Parts: sequence; structure tokens; C-alpha cells
Amino acid sequence: MALRSVLTGVGSHLPQRILTNAELAKRVDTSDEWIVERTGIRQRHIAADGERTSDLACGAGVQALQSAGRDAKDIDLIIVATTTPDLTFPATAARVQAELGVVNGAAFDLQAVCSGFIFALATADNFLARGQAKAALVIGAETFSRIMDWEDRGTCVLFGDGAGAVVLEAREERSDRGVISTFLRTDGRMHDLLYVDGGPSQTQSVGKVRMIGNAVFRQAVEHISGAMLEACARAGVALDEVDWFVPHQANQRILDGVARKLGIDVDKVVSTVALHGNTSAASVPLALDVASRDGRIKKGDLVLMEALGGGLTWGAALVRM
Repeated sequence: MALRSVLTGVGSHLPQRILTNAELAKRVDTSDEWIVERTGIRQRHIAADGERTSDLACGAGVQALQSAGRDAKDIDLIIVATTTPDLTFPATAARVQAELGVVNGAAFDLQAVCSGFIFALATADNFLARGQAKAALVIGAETFSRIMDWEDRGTCVLFGDGAGAVVLEAREERSDRGVISTFLRTDGRMHDLLYVDGGPSQTQSVGKVRMIGNAVFRQAVEHISGAMLEACARAGVALDEVDWFVPHQANQRILDGVARKLGIDVDKVVSTVALHGNTSAASVPLALDVASRDGRIKKGDLVLMEALGGGLTWGAALVRM
């Protein structure tokens, strides 16, 4: 019987500090009405001084382990999807491994910006399905506030900080539980639509987020829709068989646009964007945790996760909980 990667636990962690639209309006030329109308975002969480991406990742990881009924000794693979690592090196995942007390296997970071968690989930699935690991902790964690230009209202209103995590375990399942299909794509020709204008090799600096918003919106609706359809087609599953859609929480207009394009019932789309903003690689597992803890997503449900990020990168993952 073939091994399957089964999602056994989910968790999340948010910084305590909340930054509302009204507070942002005191710093930049904007208003609560302007932000809500164009993005659906009402607030976002911001990491405190000294609070690192690894701190958020560890918080989410602990919750996911508790949810799965596992502890550090059971984990032999950690993948942290992040664009905002603690340091250039070593990997944030290495710090998470040490902080959580994991002593087995490998730990590394993965960089696909807002699509990072989907790419990390697919990567972990391949390790587990090939028998190269037994249990993986897959984390999306970001402190995007560290790379924001707080004078650019086109970007600073969008992003927040946070982390989400899942535990994946290799099992010989007789049912169809677990990761059923994944679909990943990158098109580097669209690099300039969404990027950070700094880095150790090119500018010897961290840099700030730069984005051509309208162009990213168009690409997001088209490519996210295509990724969702492809993930379902690879699994032989019709879109209307999916119980819950958990998208990257970039902008409520993108969520609504994809739903309209594919004829999806909006009541089946998990949206946390109003409370969290765009937390990049953290947004999908963070939304998954919210919907799992409030009882919407249950064991046996068919869940389709999807995202698009800088690169451009995009992808989808179909999972039976």
C-alpha cells in the first residue's frame, strides 16, 4: 500500500499588537473606508520589537503538534516557508528546530513568497510519500512589517505578521485522507510585478516591498483559478465536490473574483483577510487553523488551498482532512 501524507494537526500564532485602519490613516494618506472598499482588510497584527519570524513559527508549531497529539521526538522534517527570515543564514527552520527541541532529520527554509506554504506542503508531501521522512512540521511564518514602506499606501495597508503550521504524517491509508494532489508554477518573467528592492547580493540591504497592484490582481484571478482547476483535474475531482476553499488571504476582491470566475459558493470560501490582512506564506495555514478551530472544517472534508505570490509563483493543494 502506498504511503500518503495525512494532515493530522494544525496551529497558528499571531503577534499581540493589532494595527487598525484608523491608526494607519494617521501615518499615511488613507482611510478605513478606502482600505475596506479596496481590500476588505480592517486590521492586521504587527510583530513587537524583538519578536522574530522564528518566534511566530514556534508558536504555530507548538499548536500544530498539540493538535496532532505529537511532540518534538516524532518530527523528522521541518520546512519553514518565509520571505522574512530571522537572518540571511542559517535557515529560520534551524532555529525553530532547536527551539522546539527537535533532534531528528532535516530542517530548511523555502522561499516562494505568498505561495510558500503551498510549495512547502508539496515538498513535504514528496519527502513523506517516498519514505524519506515520517512526520513533517510545515510552517508558513512572516514578519512582513519589517520590509514595508510605511509611506506607500498601496502596499503598507495590505500586509500583516503571523504564522500557521500543519503536521503531516506518512501513513498507509486505506481511505483517501491526506494530500491528494498539488500543482505548482513559477513565471520569472513577471518578476517586476511584485518584489522587494533589496537583497544581500544585489544591494547589500533588506529592501522594501514594491508592487504593481492592478497587474497582480489580474494575474492572481487568472492563475489561482487555473491552479485550482488543475489540482482538481489531477485528482479526478470536480470543483463542486470540494467542501472548503482556503485561499491565500491577499485581498477580498481577489477572493471574490476567483469565486465568481469559477462559480464557487462564497459560503465555502474561508476568509480571514479582514482580521489578519495579507500574511504572505502564513495566510493559508492561518486561515486553515481558524476554520478548523471554529468547527467549519472537519475530519473527512475535502479542502482546496491555493495561493499566488511574487516571482510570480502560484499553486494549489487538494487535501482530504
